[in-house]
Amino acid sequence: MLLQALAFYVFAFVTMASGAMVVASRNPIYSVLFLILAFFNAAALFLLIGAEFIAMILVIVYVGAVAVLFLFVVMMLDIKIAALREGFLKYFPIGALIGVVLLAEILFALGVFGSGSATIGALDKAGAQIGTVENTRAIGQVLYTQYFYLFQAAGVVLLVAMIGAIVLTLRRRPGVRRQRIAEQLFRPKAQTITVVKVPTRGGVS
Repeated sequence: MLLQALAFYVFAFVTMASGAMVVASRNPIYSVLFLILAFFNAAALFLLIGAEFIAMILVIVYVGAVAVLFLFVVMMLDIKIAALREGFLKYFPIGALIGVVLLAEILFALGVFGSGSATIGALDKAGAQIGTVENTRAIGQVLYTQYFYLFQAAGVVLLVAMIGAIVLTLRRRPGVRRQRIAEQLFRPKAQTITVVKVPTRGGVS
C-alpha cells in the first residue's frame, strides 16, 4: 500500500509538472514532448486504479497518434514564435477567466462546494456492482448506449482536426509540378494514347 501511494504521488506530480510545462514552454516542440510525458504518467495513474483499458487507450491513441500528429504538424509549420509571444498578455485575462471557471467546475464536481456530488455518491453506492463487471465491458456498455452520440461527435471532431492538419501543411510553391489526379482521369483519348504506325522491319524514329 505504501509503494502504491508513493507511485501515485510521483506520477501525479510529474503529470502536473508536465501539464504546466506544456503551457509555459516557449518552444512548441518542447510543449508537445511535455504533453506526451503527461499522457504517459496519466496512463500510469489509470493503471494504479485498475483502469488498464483507459491506460492503453492513452498510450496507443493519444501518444501514438494524436501527440505524434501534433509534433509533425508543429515541425512542418513555420510558426512565428515571436508573434505568438506578443499576443500573450492580450489574451491572458480571457485565459485566466476560463481557467478559473474550469477549476470551479472541477471543485463542484468533486463536492468541495455544497453538500456533495451526486455522481460520486452514486458511484460509492454502486461500488460492489461495478466491481463485478470487467473494466472493458463496462466502458463498452456505457459508451455505446448512453454516450453513443457523443462518441460519434468526438470522431467527427478528430476527423476535422486531421483534415485541418493536412490543409495547413498543404503548400503551393511556384515552379513545383504537382500531380493533378482529376485532370489525369478525365483526359481525352487523344492526349492519353499515341498510335504510331511502324513499317515492317523498321524502327521507331
